[in-house]
Amino acid sequence: MIEMKVSGVILDSSSRHPIVMLRDMEERRALLIWIGEPEANAILMALEGIRAPRPLTHDLAILLLDKVDARLKRVSITDMREQTFFAELELEVNGKTITLDARPSDAIALALRAEAPILVSPDVVTANAVPINPAKEEEEAEEFRQFLQNVKPGDFGKFSKD
Repeated sequence: MIEMKVSGVILDSSSRHPIVMLRDMEERRALLIWIGEPEANAILMALEGIRAPRPLTHDLAILLLDKVDARLKRVSITDMREQTFFAELELEVNGKTITLDARPSDAIALALRAEAPILVSPDVVTANAVPINPAKEEEEAEEFRQFLQNVKPGDFGKFSKD
């Protein structure tokens, strides 16, 4: 699994639907997930540290977990099928791990409130993430090409078991 963080919420310029943007920890790839307006609002409130006078749905869920001595360990975005992302909540309850199906937008809103990590399947990242630092990608690819051109069989001798 690849840990990612919420970079922000943006609006799709054509549809005007909100999109949550996740970035990997190396700031190399971004995963864009179209979400609903209520979930966008919940994510933005958590990012900005805004507390409603009364608990909103995601706040209430975190309060419930706390009251029953459970905690959100992590959220995972596990798959994408038919243009829909799928996520899971991993809860720790009475020393046991429980996994629940969730929409990614709700999972992210909860993770921000619980300060839980957001993990994404490598397959989802590979198939859906976009590069956000192409210059760095090209630089590393060029360094690797140079390495391959200059490597000699003897360079690997120090790794043999003989």
